[in-house]
Amino acid sequence: MKLDIILIGGGGHCKACIDVIEVEGRFQVTGIADLLERRGEMVLNYEIIATDDDLPGLVKKYGLFLITLGQIKSSELRKKYYTSIKNLGGRIATVVSPLAHVSRYASLGEGTIVMHQAVVNAGAKVGVNCIINTKALIEHDARVGDHCHISTAAVLNGGAVVGNGSFVGSNTVLKEGVILPPYSVVGFMEKISKG
Repeated sequence: MKLDIILIGGGGHCKACIDVIEVEGRFQVTGIADLLERRGEMVLNYEIIATDDDLPGLVKKYGLFLITLGQIKSSELRKKYYTSIKNLGGRIATVVSPLAHVSRYASLGEGTIVMHQAVVNAGAKVGVNCIINTKALIEHDARVGDHCHISTAAVLNGGAVVGNGSFVGSNTVLKEGVILPPYSVVGFMEKISKG
């Protein structure tokens, strides 16, 4: 039996998350929470049924969520919803596409989504409420802090460390052993190396 889940945020990233959720097959999307003026709109086959103000009632009724807001530059909104849901006693799902590979020797924090064709290799650790986007590569022993977005086709080589709340843009390559401080924003197609 599938578990009912409420999605928080109904934009473009939500659509990609829905695709992963449907392919994974563990959850049934019951509805989406977004802005009041969007109530009643459909995102793919799912209705926006609630707003921020409805979170306490949603936690009581459903209890299980996924934060499907995208994250470019700032992680503050994703972090705010994560904290609110947890403080209300809700649970946040961890979702992994069956088209991705997460090593049994890696760890993923609560609320993280691993999108299609991403790889999280042996010894890697990913924090809570992260986006590991399509075709991203988290190599052996890399560390990704909480509330981070590792964007499409980004590469974190062995032992790289990404601080909490950071954004690593599409096609960015972090050389092995590089350490990004918390709340870093690394642009698209930058190559980062020690030194």
